[in-house]
Amino acid sequence: MTNLDRPTGSSVSRAGLQFWSALLALAVFMVDVLTPLQGAVAVLYVVTILLAARTNRRNDIIVAAIGCAALTITAYLLKHDLQPIASPAFRALVSLAAIAITTLLALQNHAATNRLAAQARLLNLSHDMIFVRDRANVINFWNKAAEQTYGWSADEALGQLADKLLRTSYPDRREVIEASLLDTGRWEGRVEQRTKAGAALAVDARWALQRDHLGKPVGVLETHTDVTDRVAAHSALVQSEQRYRRMFDASRIGVAEEDWSGLRTALNSLPTRGANLRDYLARHPDFVRNARGLARIIDVNPALQKMAGAGSSAAFIKNVDKLLGEGNRSFLDALVAFAEGERFHEGETELVRLDGHKVPVLFTITFPPQSDEDHNVLIFVVDITERRQAQDALLAAQAELAHAARVATLGELSASIAHEVNQPLAAIVTSGEAGLRWLRRDVPDLQEVTTTIGHVVAQGRRASEIVTRIRTFLKKAPPQRDMLQIGEIIEEATALVARELAKDEVALTVEAQHGLPPIRGDRVQLQQVLINLLINAGQAMSGQPGSRTITLRVGSEDGETLAIMVQDSGPGIQPDDLPRLFDPFFTTKDGGMGMGLAICRTTVEAHGGRLSVASTPGSGTTFHLTLPLSQEHALP
Repeated sequence: MTNLDRPTGSSVSRAGLQFWSALLALAVFMVDVLTPLQGAVAVLYVVTILLAARTNRRNDIIVAAIGCAALTITAYLLKHDLQPIASPAFRALVSLAAIAITTLLALQNHAATNRLAAQARLLNLSHDMIFVRDRANVINFWNKAAEQTYGWSADEALGQLADKLLRTSYPDRREVIEASLLDTGRWEGRVEQRTKAGAALAVDARWALQRDHLGKPVGVLETHTDVTDRVAAHSALVQSEQRYRRMFDASRIGVAEEDWSGLRTALNSLPTRGANLRDYLARHPDFVRNARGLARIIDVNPALQKMAGAGSSAAFIKNVDKLLGEGNRSFLDALVAFAEGERFHEGETELVRLDGHKVPVLFTITFPPQSDEDHNVLIFVVDITERRQAQDALLAAQAELAHAARVATLGELSASIAHEVNQPLAAIVTSGEAGLRWLRRDVPDLQEVTTTIGHVVAQGRRASEIVTRIRTFLKKAPPQRDMLQIGEIIEEATALVARELAKDEVALTVEAQHGLPPIRGDRVQLQQVLINLLINAGQAMSGQPGSRTITLRVGSEDGETLAIMVQDSGPGIQPDDLPRLFDPFFTTKDGGMGMGLAICRTTVEAHGGRLSVASTPGSGTTFHLTLPLSQEHALP
């Protein structure tokens, strides 16, 4: 058997066959006419016809047959004329009969060959790889699809052993497959083969056994379909499914797979849509209750079963209504999200375990696109019991912290009251003692006593104002803001600390710019700030040898800010103490409370200003205080 899809010869070989056929016919004619041979020389024309048949052209066969018959008759007439010679005439008839029979057989063979060629062309049109092998496994037909897929041309494949060429791997032993083929005449299976380039192909093979007229096996027709991509896709799908199953079963997050297609149908049948759907569902709780049963559970992973206290997915599905509990609005919200075409819905609810305990959970529902017909709705559930407990513990800790803060605030407030009131009380005691000394003289100095009693009254009033300010603060009343002249505040503050500074032999110098605009603030609070700064400066120089001076400078900065500087000639502040100087309860004085400077900074900042300090050990300390000037009287 040959590869019938190929033509017998090219156009050049066909012309050569025609030439040699004609030449042979002429030679036979010359021998028949010119030689005295008495045999049926014309029978040799049969060879001419067979040679013409090799061109695979029907017309060539017919032309050759007619030509040979004409030459046979012509030779008979030339050699024997029309004499009734029995023997030559008989030989001529035999030759013509041989020519006719050969022509008929050649035409039949041509027709059969054309039919086979047409069938071969049909096989070449197939997208499947098709080849024919004999019983010895030798390939004798190889179609175009086989050439394109496997990489071998027909010339390369013909005559090769099929299994060796394609390096075929069978799903079973070859002997078993051959036995099945001989028994049934057919075999189907998936085999692995290699291309010329070495690529592995998975193919679905179908074998058909060919038998001759005696029923003897003579060949096998193999049809192969390349399923490499399909096998790879199936393998990837299987791996994806296995991976999904592992994730589904091993996840510590509860997962449920549900089919909501029934819910979609029920929602589509409702008379309302859009924004009115939630109101409709709220007015029809029976629909929502029945809709729960339409959300068909397909599978539940072990984590969700454990969360619900169910021993199996069947137990979970059987008690799903109990698990959701009555009056649970989370399903209604999910139903609205599903109807509105959202892809996700999240919420928080409580899952009622089979033993009756409630488990707080967070859940997320992922809805597939509507093209998937809602068959794969995934619900992810996270147990937040530990988080809820942590939140409760945090709230309790916050309550404890708030209580501790209130206690600390109370302590700071008490310290603040003691610190602020202590100064006027100390001044009252000092003034009272001075008044007693003036009265105990042999000749009482009533003028000095009067002055001293005036100081007592002034300090008492100042203490009263401090207490009043604190009570106002506790009542959350708005702070008092008056238009104040800084000169008056400085004069009053220096008068109140004059005795304290004189006791420590401290000289106070005030350098104030004239015509300063007023500021807006609380007189008593600003007085307390200046008094604190002046007294701290005096106490810092107490017991220090040499001159002890405090310089108080007051001026304007950039026309919008009032600047006050309190500079002393004391020992200064250590660099390590500067960052903490304004912290509550931090002090560098023996017996100090550490509240004065903290209160001063808070007061200044409440007035929109700033309080800072600069110090070099051994060179004194400078406090720099700024306050905003009143905009109604700001400098041009």
